[in-house]
Amino acid sequence: MKDGQLSGRATGHDPAGRESPPPLIEFRNVTVVRDGRKLLDAVSLTVREGENIALLGPNGAGKSSLIRTITREYYPSRRGLDVVFRFRGKDTWDAFDLRSHLGIVSGDLQHTFTRGISGREVVLSGFFSSVGLFLSHEVTPGMEQKADEILEFLEDAHLADRPMTEISSGEARRLLIGRALVHDPGTLLLDEPTNSLDLHALHTFRKTLRKIARSGTGIILVTHNLHDIIPEISRVILIRDGTVQKDGPKAEVLTDEAIGGLFCVPVRIREEDGYYYATGY
Repeated sequence: MKDGQLSGRATGHDPAGRESPPPLIEFRNVTVVRDGRKLLDAVSLTVREGENIALLGPNGAGKSSLIRTITREYYPSRRGLDVVFRFRGKDTWDAFDLRSHLGIVSGDLQHTFTRGISGREVVLSGFFSSVGLFLSHEVTPGMEQKADEILEFLEDAHLADRPMTEISSGEARRLLIGRALVHDPGTLLLDEPTNSLDLHALHTFRKTLRKIARSGTGIILVTHNLHDIIPEISRVILIRDGTVQKDGPKAEVLTDEAIGGLFCVPVRIREEDGYYYATGY
């Protein structure tokens, strides 16, 4: 990292004319059933590495189920020629391959880390996929340097020696983002990242996300809050009842009709400085 930049793997047209890499995520007609309940219903979704996307939907819409399918906690309930379930062009993938390309931060992860672990330990634990550090972990000088660079980039160096039990929710969430960034993933997936944040914490957190997005790391933002969608996000996917309702450019998707239908309330959508807000409900 130099000059406030994170290394990213954003992809696009290759000027040398070489073949583009496969999509980061490619789902077609993916249905997931758990305990007799259909969680995802014929979901088709393609995400390129480096894209900035928001997945927006009400509570219980299937957003978390989609994340668990990406991380292979859930599997499609049926197979067939019309079903595609791939990560970077592969039909099977492991946790190491996943975290090298997709850093994941969730509320469940934050709950797991609510213990007396220092901020630096939280970030360093990303190298070992552990909760904190253990005697068996060999932390190299390179790892230490990388952790310090990430803390500096996120403007969280002052949290390096603070235990997770003595910092705010917003600060803890930023440290977990740092943990996810140690492998330089091309994309960062954030599940409901602003839950429990007050206005000041929300403002700081959105600044952090914008900085990451501008550095070249893609953002997949999973949320039920319209105001979480930072200006750098250009594509929005609406999900409800386990199905993709709409998928397209932000300005075309975030309309009165589409958002009102998604949340089943009459709304008026307004845009201000690149952010979208719903009023009138």
